[in-house]
Amino acid sequence: PPAPASIARAPWVLPTSCCRPGPTVRSIDVSFSKNWDPKRPGSNFRISKQDREDIRTGVAKVVLEEFTRELQAKSGYQVVTETGPDVLRVKATIVNLYVNAPDTKSPGARTYVASAGEMSLVAELFDSESGQVLARVVDRSEARNIGSMTWANSASNAFEARDIAAAWARVLRQSLDKAKGIGKK
Repeated sequence: PPAPASIARAPWVLPTSCCRPGPTVRSIDVSFSKNWDPKRPGSNFRISKQDREDIRTGVAKVVLEEFTRELQAKSGYQVVTETGPDVLRVKATIVNLYVNAPDTKSPGARTYVASAGEMSLVAELFDSESGQVLARVVDRSEARNIGSMTWANSASNAFEARDIAAAWARVLRQSLDKAKGIGKK
């Protein structure tokens, strides 16, 4: 069946060499913080259900793109779509997403924030064939606070989400490289 809009489907990833399973990101589900009460900038009206879904879908897409880009570009992990020997499944979930100023493109509305918000990554790494859990990861990250108020919009929110996702992807790739002995002299 097709994935719900808030879940980005990701491929499996096959390492360039054997011996240990390599990474795969299969799906990314996104949920908001229970304390997030989104209102349209400058009003008491809540943002629409579609706006919330667009935010979830956008964050899932950004995280998927960053994990895929980092894994393929730096260490040459091959992206695949099926289980197999030396294939590691990464089940990544974004939880507690809190967007300080969601951009609803309301005419004339501008919102300024010190930080775009925060989100947490919950990930499990499995052997794709046996289903054995090899590692679990939980990390909370907040968007940069540059010390002054800046205009928040969809582009700045996406940039901050991408920056956080890229940092998580680098840690995953570096950990996989270390486990596989890539980069050792």
